[in-house]
Amino acid sequence: MSEENKKEEKGKKFTELRQDLVTGDWVVIAANRARRPEEFIVHDDCEVDVSDDAQKKCFFCYPEETGQEKDVLIYTDAKNDWTLRVFPNKYPAFTRGDEISHQEEGPYFMMEGVGYHELVVTRDHKKSIALLDKEAVAEVLDAYQDRYIDLMNKKSVNYIEIFHNHKKSAGASIPHPHSQLVAIPVISPYIKSELDGAEEYHKMNRHCAYCAVAEWERENGKRVVFENDKFIAFCPFASRAAFEIWIMPKKHNPYFERMSTEDKLEAAEALQVSLAKIYESLGNPAYNFYLHTAPCDGKDYPHFHWHIEILPRTALWAGFELSTGIEISTIEPEAAAEFLRNAKV
Repeated sequence: MSEENKKEEKGKKFTELRQDLVTGDWVVIAANRARRPEEFIVHDDCEVDVSDDAQKKCFFCYPEETGQEKDVLIYTDAKNDWTLRVFPNKYPAFTRGDEISHQEEGPYFMMEGVGYHELVVTRDHKKSIALLDKEAVAEVLDAYQDRYIDLMNKKSVNYIEIFHNHKKSAGASIPHPHSQLVAIPVISPYIKSELDGAEEYHKMNRHCAYCAVAEWERENGKRVVFENDKFIAFCPFASRAAFEIWIMPKKHNPYFERMSTEDKLEAAEALQVSLAKIYESLGNPAYNFYLHTAPCDGKDYPHFHWHIEILPRTALWAGFELSTGIEISTIEPEAAAEFLRNAKV
């Protein structure tokens, strides 16, 4: 090999396969296909329609007039105007009820889709969570917790998934900001993978995997996006998507529903700042965030550690991702975190 070719080979960035510490899943960090952070900024016209006419027709601005079901939870301000409300989804993925019917067909097994599907709606039609203040975001977390505690002991409920879709390309069919809470009788494969991985890591290391991650990220610092006294927000080492952020309590806690009021304010700050940095840095892209906590199936999960995962929609899955389940990210998490850290919010 010539000296020139050797220099070229030495300066070349190679793709990295990184493994998630908990689940064992692989991701590809395609440094040789790397894009500069500013190339991820979105330029589209998918903003929320904030005209008076659009708001008059909005299902969530005037839920009584648009036929939404009766609230199961409502928060009001000093003037008795509502600030947040929770009501059952008119088109639920799971039907309310506690009796689960099991059926078999040849080698197949099925059960009825019994559970609860609710919507958590903030008042302001124009403001996504990224644009709310810390107290308003804490109220959202309050609602998550209130509804979680109310549903967790229902006979048909073994897991409660809480998630938020921002923009149509992330699955939000109604532009008014809202989260969804789905209480279901089964534990998803992804959660089971996290539970199994956390338990296996603890058996081998006598230490929580998520605590190990949080401690290393704090010490290392290069993937940290934001930090306060009780929470850390960082781009995971094995990020599945560009600018993915995890928000994690520094103190070990498997159960989101046991979070204190003080912790809730700190969690709200970490969530709002993280989303605001994505909003400002990337031009308000579509994203999903969801909350992972220990199941409410009556078993104990001392090795788990609840957390929030934020996944910006900066790329589509193609043949490789669909056929292998291995995602390709075209920016290193370290570069993504630095870009987000520097965003002024």
